Amino acid sequence: MSISALPSAPRRTLSTGATTIYAAVTAISFSAASSAPTPLYHLYQEAMHLSPLTVTVIFAAYAFALMVTLLTVARLSDFVGRRPMILAGLLFSAAALVLFITATSPLLLILARLVQGVAVGIALTTLGATMLDTDRQNGALYNSITVFLGLTIGSLLAGVLVAFAPLPTQLVYIVLLVVMGIEAAVLIVLPETATKRAGALASLRPRVKVPAAARPVLLRLMPLNIASWALGGFYLSLMPTLVSVATHTASPFIGAGVVSALMLTAAIAVPSLRRRQPAQLLVISMTLLATGIALTLLGAGLQSAAVMVGGTVVAGFGFGASYSGVLRTLLPLADDTDRAGLLATYFVTSYLAFSLPAIAAGLLAPVLGLVATGYLYGAVLIGLIALSSLAMRHPHVRECAMGA
Repeated sequence: MSISALPSAPRRTLSTGATTIYAAVTAISFSAASSAPTPLYHLYQEAMHLSPLTVTVIFAAYAFALMVTLLTVARLSDFVGRRPMILAGLLFSAAALVLFITATSPLLLILARLVQGVAVGIALTTLGATMLDTDRQNGALYNSITVFLGLTIGSLLAGVLVAFAPLPTQLVYIVLLVVMGIEAAVLIVLPETATKRAGALASLRPRVKVPAAARPVLLRLMPLNIASWALGGFYLSLMPTLVSVATHTASPFIGAGVVSALMLTAAIAVPSLRRRQPAQLLVISMTLLATGIALTLLGAGLQSAAVMVGGTVVAGFGFGASYSGVLRTLLPLADDTDRAGLLATYFVTSYLAFSLPAIAAGLLAPVLGLVATGYLYGAVLIGLIALSSLAMRHPHVRECAMGA
């Protein structure tokens, strides 16, 4: 018998449970990489003489790239397999991290954020699908939690390293690059959880569609959804600088802690409130978001970081409740053929709300001052929440939220 005719040994792979853990941990690392620049924006401003508008454009570049990627490649791993798409996400992320490490101009920072948006768009959809492949019961919950946990860890890790370690604008990216190198190595033993099939090119066509039954509900919940995502966009772009300006605190760790408080409490809210009906979640989200924003602005006026953190914790629970409540109200209104289009619409509107209001704040900050801009921004968000609260009184919306 020739050597070539000998049967090859089967490739050793991770167990189903270990694959779920790998997908969750890797998803967290991608989200962490996306929030790692947040505590560094103030340093970039000082070193590169950036305006608040430039900072928000750098931030928004990520959101726009992520949105486009979600619209095009979100389903690609269903056709070409999970492992190749995870590898593609890791390669794009590594390229973005190298760009951050070597960045010497705002154009390079914008390019890094664009590449990072593509990486996160590829990775989160693929890793999310992997978690659903390997754990049907808890996969959706893991998808909700990993995003917020990653955002928490990334901003907090960057804040700690910037405040207490050398290489303040580079070390966090080096750490994340090492982590993603390890994750790439583990791909060797990761099992393929999807069956390859034809139709990859057709899957790249964006599918944005709102079923007729969901349109009135989506319109009435839109102000709440915009308010919650716009709050997240402000925190991840301008909040560390606002904390520094309002409280006269030089440490970037304080600003990073405020941002992390929002994302951590949102992550806690999702599982702790999952047994609540969507209608209850919506009411909870409106109440906590409005209260938390008002408290945070009060903290800025009092020059108190502690009050700002307290308000952020309240708003974070509202953010998590809004995320769950809106999706759990909308998704049952679409059948299997329309659900992908409805989700695409949800993410398009959400990421536009994530980026455009932050850019508007960046435009206003040089004119009004950052603290005054924060007051105006918060007042507009509270107004949007009140608008959705009034719209929620419509019988059809209440019926959908109660029956979801």
